[in-house]
Amino acid sequence: MRIIKLGGSLFHTPELKQWLTLLSRASEYETVIIVPGGGPFADEVRHAQRLHRFSDATAHHMAILAMSQFGLLIKDLAPNCRPFYYPGEQQTTLLKNGLYIWLPDHRVLSVAELKHSWNITSDSMALWLSQSLKADELSIIKRSTVISSQIKSLINHNVLDSGFLPLFHQQPIMTRLFHFQQQALFPDKGLVLQ
Repeated sequence: MRIIKLGGSLFHTPELKQWLTLLSRASEYETVIIVPGGGPFADEVRHAQRLHRFSDATAHHMAILAMSQFGLLIKDLAPNCRPFYYPGEQQTTLLKNGLYIWLPDHRVLSVAELKHSWNITSDSMALWLSQSLKADELSIIKRSTVISSQIKSLINHNVLDSGFLPLFHQQPIMTRLFHFQQQALFPDKGLVLQ
C-alpha cells in the first residue's frame, strides 16, 4: 500500500492531471491512497480566521473539510478513483489494488495525535494515515522550490508543518519527497526524508 500526499498547491497546475494519470497507472499493481491537501479551500479557511478570529480548533475542523473538498474534485478528475473514509466503518483489509481518495471528516477530530492547530496540516495527516494503515511508503508531492531530505530543514522553510517531525519520530515510515514536476522520478527516486 502506498499513500500519496498530493499538495493543494497543485490545484492551479496542469501537473495535477498528469499526477492523477500516473497514480492511476500505479494503482493497477498496488493499493494507492491519495491524501489531498487543502489547496485554495484551506486558504479560504485561513482568510476567514484572520477576518473573524475564530479558534484554531474550529479552523482545524474547517481545514479537514477543505481537504475533503479538494478530494472530491480529485475524485471527479480521476474517474476510477474511489472514496476512502478512515477512521470509520470501512474495513481497510478489504482494500484491493486500485486508486482511492481519502475524504477525512469529523471522525479525524478524535485522533489524539492530530492536535487541533495549524501545526498539523495535511502533511502530518498523511503521515498519520500511513502509520495507522501500516503503509509500505508515503510519497509527498509538493510545489515548493525548497527540496531537502532533512525534515527539520523542510519545517524551517515551511514546506512541512511543525507537527510532522514528532509524529515521524513516534513511528518512522519510508517517506519520499517529490517536486511536482518530477513525475519521471516516481515512485522510487524521490528524496528519502530523515
